[in-house]
Amino acid sequence: MITKFLSKLKSILFKSKAASDTPLAKTPKSKTKKKSAKSSKSSKSKIKKEDPKKIIEALKAIPGVGAKSAEAFYKAGFKTPKSITSAKDEDLLAVPGVGINLVKKLKNIK
Repeated sequence: MITKFLSKLKSILFKSKAASDTPLAKTPKSKTKKKSAKSSKSSKSKIKKEDPKKIIEALKAIPGVGAKSAEAFYKAGFKTPKSITSAKDEDLLAVPGVGINLVKKLKNIK
């Protein structure tokens, strides 16, 4: 009951801030002209797709972060352990399933 109340309170308090301050916002990439077929192939080979499983495993390596919270962090846009430990408390609390105790643990890791 208390957990539901706290999560509801957290969603109400950080709803407007979370939308503007979270690292989720992706900037649109500008389109560039292709010069030749060779350059387009080499640029494709340089771009690596992120493997969600590897990223989540890396996030689980943080002390106090389990499978569920690592997945929640990934879905919220945190892709590296450093991005989590350097994030503001409000941004971390805006992630579903993350409570104040986990945020305190993460801030002690620095």
